[in-house]
Amino acid sequence: MPKSRLHRLLRPLLLWRVRHINDRLYLIILSILVGVLAGLTAVVLKNSIHFSQHLIFEWVPEQYVVFARSLYPIIGISLSVLFTRWFLGGTLSRGITPIIYNISRQGSIIPRSKLYSQIVTAFFTVTFGGSAGTEAPISVTGAAIGSNMARLLHIGRRERRLLVGCGAAAGVAAIFNSPIAGVLFAVEAILSELSAPFFIPLLISSATATVVSKALYAGQPFVLITTSWPVEALPYYLMLALFTALLSVYMIRVYFMADKFWEKQTGTFRKVLLGGTLLGILVFIFPPLYGEGYEMVQFLLNGHPERIADGSLFSVYGDQSVWLLLAVAIGSVLFKVFATTFTFGAGGNGGMFGSSLFVGAMAGFVYARFLNLSGVHPVPEVHFIALGMAGMLAGVVHAPLSAIFLIAEITGGYALFVPLMVVTSCSYLVAKYFEPYSVYTRKLVKQGVVMHQDRDQGLLSQLDLRALLQTDFIPVHPDDTLGELVNVFRHATRNTFPVLDKDSHLLGIVSLDSVRDALFDDEHYTTTHVHELMREPAATIHATDSILDTLHLLEDHDAYALPVINADGRYLGFILRTSILAGYRRQLLREVQ
Repeated sequence: MPKSRLHRLLRPLLLWRVRHINDRLYLIILSILVGVLAGLTAVVLKNSIHFSQHLIFEWVPEQYVVFARSLYPIIGISLSVLFTRWFLGGTLSRGITPIIYNISRQGSIIPRSKLYSQIVTAFFTVTFGGSAGTEAPISVTGAAIGSNMARLLHIGRRERRLLVGCGAAAGVAAIFNSPIAGVLFAVEAILSELSAPFFIPLLISSATATVVSKALYAGQPFVLITTSWPVEALPYYLMLALFTALLSVYMIRVYFMADKFWEKQTGTFRKVLLGGTLLGILVFIFPPLYGEGYEMVQFLLNGHPERIADGSLFSVYGDQSVWLLLAVAIGSVLFKVFATTFTFGAGGNGGMFGSSLFVGAMAGFVYARFLNLSGVHPVPEVHFIALGMAGMLAGVVHAPLSAIFLIAEITGGYALFVPLMVVTSCSYLVAKYFEPYSVYTRKLVKQGVVMHQDRDQGLLSQLDLRALLQTDFIPVHPDDTLGELVNVFRHATRNTFPVLDKDSHLLGIVSLDSVRDALFDDEHYTTTHVHELMREPAATIHATDSILDTLHLLEDHDAYALPVINADGRYLGFILRTSILAGYRRQLLREVQ
């Protein structure tokens, strides 16, 4: 149905709403609706993945499972790439990072294509063993539901941002049956800051999605019931926190190194072949890297670590060689981030949330098993598996509160609450010291899109440099005469003029003040040329520079305006200090509206 026709059909309903339902109640109703839709999306995706995975292995003889696991990922990635090319114009825009960009730079307007693109590509990728989680695609789909519902119903900018958060929270809550963790994830990882009254719609949306998930028996990825924790193990919890923090830094840095590598690669199907082959090799050697890895996490929590080697080259040794078991576990810890980046680089879809939980569980098991083998101090391995997940999530995503409540909720109670607080806080602080920004925000911060530490800097970082450009500065040519320049002066509203060559490259600037004396020397009107009068600008701004860097240059050179050029030196316009201030004021007004 065309959008304009849909608006006409909704108009009477919207008018009735304005007369009979106040804004607060209306927002709560919408948050419930977003929660229902996001919860259904999560249930459909998770159940369809599990059902399809059963189908694709049903006909594979047991002795060939290891080979099937190595070949299936490239099939799933290929299907994801074909869907992206045929239905999305070749652009997928995966992960949480684009959503944060949409909130910061595009008024929380998320493309309608994300209502289906994320779940379809994630289904293909994860069903066939792509080494990534489905949390990010589900969360993004929920955010898209909230954004597009707000646009359809003409909701304001601030409320639209809230509904984006409601959708993201509902997605995470539905996956884990963890409503509090869903809310905290939306606040910590996506929205960054939110006023207290807006928590109510978030809680309602998250709780609604959890109810939908439970009602449809979607369950949760893993469960651990525990009743206590040993106080004497506290020093070992602290060492686990340091371990997960360093692993978090390792994962973030490898992830972005790989991201740069894949950006340099050309050819879509060349990437599919390269990434799919590398992923297949890793899965062949380390079977736990296949898919999300949550099944393996549940085996660990159930006390069956010997299942780590199932279907691998090492399975012939059974559970008699504990060192081979640890070798597979350590390899899975170190190479999970590579498997995930191969999945993304080849064209698959997924997120780092699930990969972080998997690595945390494996790291916690390895750490606890080494402690038990050493005889230094016997510890309950399942506790360290759960705490490892929390530590990794806090370090990689920089969401310590989400990590605490997620693990607390999935363990069936709050018996591990104190160890969770210790591990997540220490892991977060150490990881943040080495990597100030999370895996979701690091790239955006480098681009100047977001800045969380300071509210003023955050508002400034949301401004788009190109949108603030002033293009009414009249350009002149270096071979123009002084007389021609004077004629330009007569019709100009600005007193600065960029000097451009025939290809629009910036050569210099001419200001009215700098040539004022020459204006009265009409004898030189035909003999003096612009290239003799122009001067170098105090500085030039590149189109990719952040607003904060631009402000620093304006301050350093005490300039009211500076020219902006693109990568090849072509002139784009001028950026004015007053334009930045006006943009900041607009952002501030939007925040308080």
